[in-house]
Amino acid sequence: MCGIVGYIGKEQASAIILDGLSKLEYRGYDSAGMAIFDGTKVNITKAVGRLKVLDELTHGGETMPGTVGIGHTRWATHGVPNNVNSHPHFNASETIAVVHNGIIENYIPLKNKLIRKGYQFISETDTEVIAQLLDYYYKGNPMEAITKVLHRVEGSYALGILFAEFPDEIFAVRKGSPLIVGQNNNGAFIASDVPAILKYTRNVYYVDEQEVACLKADEIKFYTVDEEEVQKEAVHIDWDANAAEKGGYEHFMLKEMYEQPKTVLDTLSPRIKGNKISIEELNMTDEELKAIKKIHIVACGSAYHTGVTGKYVIEELARVPVEVDVASEFRYRNPVLEEGGMVIVISQSGETADTLAALRESKKRGFKVLGIVNVVGSSIAREADNVMYTWAGPEISVATTKAYSAQLIALYLLAIKLAEVKETVSMTEITSLIGDLKRLPDQIELLLNNKEKIQRFANRYVGAKDIFFIGRGIDYAISLEGSLKLKEISYIHSEAYAAGELKHGTISLIEEGTLVAAVSTQKNLYQKTISNMVEVKSRGAFVLAVTNEGNYDIEKAADYVIYIPETNQYFTNSLAIIPLQLFAYYVSVGKGCDVDKPRNLAKSVTVE
Repeated sequence: MCGIVGYIGKEQASAIILDGLSKLEYRGYDSAGMAIFDGTKVNITKAVGRLKVLDELTHGGETMPGTVGIGHTRWATHGVPNNVNSHPHFNASETIAVVHNGIIENYIPLKNKLIRKGYQFISETDTEVIAQLLDYYYKGNPMEAITKVLHRVEGSYALGILFAEFPDEIFAVRKGSPLIVGQNNNGAFIASDVPAILKYTRNVYYVDEQEVACLKADEIKFYTVDEEEVQKEAVHIDWDANAAEKGGYEHFMLKEMYEQPKTVLDTLSPRIKGNKISIEELNMTDEELKAIKKIHIVACGSAYHTGVTGKYVIEELARVPVEVDVASEFRYRNPVLEEGGMVIVISQSGETADTLAALRESKKRGFKVLGIVNVVGSSIAREADNVMYTWAGPEISVATTKAYSAQLIALYLLAIKLAEVKETVSMTEITSLIGDLKRLPDQIELLLNNKEKIQRFANRYVGAKDIFFIGRGIDYAISLEGSLKLKEISYIHSEAYAAGELKHGTISLIEEGTLVAAVSTQKNLYQKTISNMVEVKSRGAFVLAVTNEGNYDIEKAADYVIYIPETNQYFTNSLAIIPLQLFAYYVSVGKGCDVDKPRNLAKSVTVE
């Protein structure tokens, strides 16, 4: 949510900030602004709407000269989107500028205190309280003012701060909301995420919890909230810079769907050694893995859906009981964590607020936590006991595709490894499973290359009002993700149901012409799902079926069928989800929606 970019150095700051903010548009925003020191004073320009409005207003930054500045894209929380509420925010004398991601939970009592001291506020935001509070505590020492503020504010925040009296410094502060800093020969940068500065440097520092970074053009120093200096090591980012560009595709989402074969291969390859699974980063012996009695998978959104698939696969292969929780529920329901249990948290960004809170709660109770994340050095990666990276590279589109596919692979690998050490499947079967995994990249590519059939079908449902997805077992998990993809980028009401629940209320919603997408890839549940398809079709539904090659008798119960290549029953999600991603994409394109930046959504949900 929101985006921060700052620069101090030899170059013009505004052009770098605008470029960096453009790389963070995927995070979701409704306004943008910059604060630039021109050599005499700090100037602020803000604009409601897309970043291009700010770019045009400042003529690409030319009307805002200066080599030090901070910028922001805002996703409204406190106060409607307008120029007054947009960031950056000033203090009354316009000598301190602040940009902020997150939420200040106690801003009302702080604001009331400042009003009693004679301060006046012009915005409805919680962020302006930070600017005015810095003014209140500032006595000529920026670090002293910042640390006093940090001791008094509650909530989550990433801050970029510029003092007019100290134009050779920018300050970056973080608690609960991601923030990185980096440096090259021409200056130093702050940003909410790696893509914003990947063009300028590959060596970044992750600002830790309640830490302050002081950036000068030629050095970066880190301090605790007690002003004690901290030594840090830079992390080298190996991402291909071109991976954060569209590369000729109309949308990032389409590009990232086409990157799934490579993503799956990159996540698989380092962990398959001959005919065995080797997950060295687990840092767990076979005896420790064998001792696991229960697994809790905790995640949000699409990552939660991979966890639902993981439950079926791990329980079937390794015979280990698995609970799957939405992170926002797990953290508040006082979960029962038994001795011998392990918690797995899944997040693309590694910064998802509820998932991170669940990790911390689990560790506080003394349980080992495995993080499955995509971003190296992210908060979950740093705080989990062990981390398994998905190697999907930067994912820009808000609607996840390749990161989801990579998370599935990580869970498959973990399931097979557990099955091996617990000896719940034979080595012959493990060899067969690994062979099926290795074939997945080519099979995914085959499905992507047959997109025209799905595109034609999608064009028929651009005007749909309600669409239902049904499935059983792993097919239900596939349906959950297929439904989410459609609703989040096309704004069509879509729901996923366990097919066996149709008679318990859902079937009353079926009427003439309603599209029902039925996923049926599990052999032992195939005939059951066929029966459910017949039920909805007899009530007027148009049935789209997604099933394995060879299940041609399904055409008697379905109006339209999409076949996926034959694979092991545990891995069908990796294939069946591809046509559902494409369907959602082409419906969204047909409706003229903003595919990569759907309304009201953000890529990285770093607040509750």
